[in-house]
Amino acid sequence: MHKMAQTGDALSRLRVLMSGTSSLVKIDPLFAYIVPSDDAHQGEYIAARDRRRAFITGFTGSAGTAVITQNKALLWTDGRYFQQAEKQLDENWELMKDGMPDVLTLTQWLQKNCQKGDRIGVDANLYSTRAWNTLTSAFENTGCILTAVKENLIDLVWDEQPAQPSNPVITLDVKFAGKYVSEKLKEVREKMEAQNAKVLVVTALDEIAYFLNLRGSDISSNPVFFAYVIVTDKDVLLFIEPSRITDEIEKHFKTNNVEVTIKKYDEIFSTLETLANETDGKVWISSTSSQSLTNLVVKEKRHQDITPLSVMKAIKNDVEAKGMQDCHVRDGVALVQYFAWLQNEVENKRTVTEISGATKLAEFRSTKEHFKGLSFGTISGSGPNGSIIHYSPQNETDRKITDQEMYLCDSGAQYLDGTTDVTRTWHFGNPTDYEKECFTRVLKGQIQMGSLIFPNKVKGRALDSLARKFLWDYGLDYNHGTGHGIGSFLNVHEGPMGIGTRDYPDDPGLQVNMFLSNEPGYYEDGKFGIRIEDIVQIVNATNAAHNFAGRGALTFHTVTLCPIHTKLIKVELLTEVERTLLNNYHKRVRDTLLPLLDANDTLTREWLVKETQPI
Repeated sequence: MHKMAQTGDALSRLRVLMSGTSSLVKIDPLFAYIVPSDDAHQGEYIAARDRRRAFITGFTGSAGTAVITQNKALLWTDGRYFQQAEKQLDENWELMKDGMPDVLTLTQWLQKNCQKGDRIGVDANLYSTRAWNTLTSAFENTGCILTAVKENLIDLVWDEQPAQPSNPVITLDVKFAGKYVSEKLKEVREKMEAQNAKVLVVTALDEIAYFLNLRGSDISSNPVFFAYVIVTDKDVLLFIEPSRITDEIEKHFKTNNVEVTIKKYDEIFSTLETLANETDGKVWISSTSSQSLTNLVVKEKRHQDITPLSVMKAIKNDVEAKGMQDCHVRDGVALVQYFAWLQNEVENKRTVTEISGATKLAEFRSTKEHFKGLSFGTISGSGPNGSIIHYSPQNETDRKITDQEMYLCDSGAQYLDGTTDVTRTWHFGNPTDYEKECFTRVLKGQIQMGSLIFPNKVKGRALDSLARKFLWDYGLDYNHGTGHGIGSFLNVHEGPMGIGTRDYPDDPGLQVNMFLSNEPGYYEDGKFGIRIEDIVQIVNATNAAHNFAGRGALTFHTVTLCPIHTKLIKVELLTEVERTLLNNYHKRVRDTLLPLLDANDTLTREWLVKETQPI
């Protein structure tokens, strides 16, 4: 957790700009200014220069929205971040706990507090059309006016704003990508034709990387680069800083049988405006794209569905699916090396902290074939820090890992052939009966989800409560989703589907070769956190007696390979079926990983055998 930042000075300067009296920017006075967490590409993870909400609030979590008026500064964030926000917000800020029954939503608060004619400012580059429309319709009856402010006001008060990153862009060989760009282009154009769309706008960075078989490192842990793409019935236009297109990339496009026209990054606006005016067909622009881009297309010409690339990317091709399985095997070797080492250090009373532990795990991973870095900052939480759902260990919060309390480790890596994300929870001493009860109920939900049979194309949201049932039976719950999609050497969180309590408006339904996480948990503030997370692949269910009347029966196959801590299990709470499923999983973990461990590595080998004993 980062230290509390002092935000008073920046807020004062921002309020002068909002008053409309500053010579720096000419705007009509604003009642409120909204600062979302997004960048212009509406991604979950953003570069340092785009962390405007973090700069103005001091709160560094990945999700949240700030609203500033002349006399109030409010931050809305969700349950994953309540603890973190309480620690990081200074006296200028009020925390609004989103989703709590007695807390007004951002929209409700603005509706209640703004007067007829009040202007609410926002940078339309940072607001998706979906979010923009939701707000606009909410204000229809209040007389408040949602206003696009051309210049970003935070940028004007952020003196040391980092530069826009422009790191090298690398090519991804078809042996990892599984499809040539020309094949993906053909598929995209077929989908466009079916909708009478002559122009497709692609703004999501992971969709662009996926489509062009390119990767980058402009955003930490996310192998993406800043660009836009427009596909027409004749051309592929790539909007990027031209100096980034190397001879190797030119050659890559030739190998992929595709002609790509390079334009400057910010030429997207003028080019889209021209194409939208000239085309006699539809312009396909997702409602997750920025309002400033959508605004360039007249309403009658818009086709506002998620892009075809969004679903193509989520359904892995056979090469990508095999790569995901393979990289999880190598990742499994690194995980058992780390956890065996860690337990040995703790038992021998040698000091390991959350940070030094995470560093050691990264070292083990870095020795594996095709390793390209971590897929997110490791969540290494001991005792009470484990109860902070998206905890990030810092020097001032770094705790020792001991045999006196639980240890939660959520980590992942990027490999050329896939992306991993796994959580395990341990206790190297004597867990309490209550800790074991909670752990076992999380495990029961995790096993239930991992072995579920469900109809083809069912929405992920329909599955969520099945993972929570055993916690609910006990009056417990967790404040996050149960499953997110995951990229293939791409973003660790990937849409458009997911499994959670919230709505996934673009979920096309769960389908074969989608990969998701399966991660129920339980957190007791200030005491401990439990999460068990695997990555699962959707496969056809061969063990279903029926086939949902021809719709198709699907199930999950777990690709993560790492023991689940049996010491934390109250065995009497498991059914015979659950025990068998867990024992079979542990046998597969042992049989797969043991032959890959060095014959001289007796520490890891013995640990793996011990941790995968049947119960």
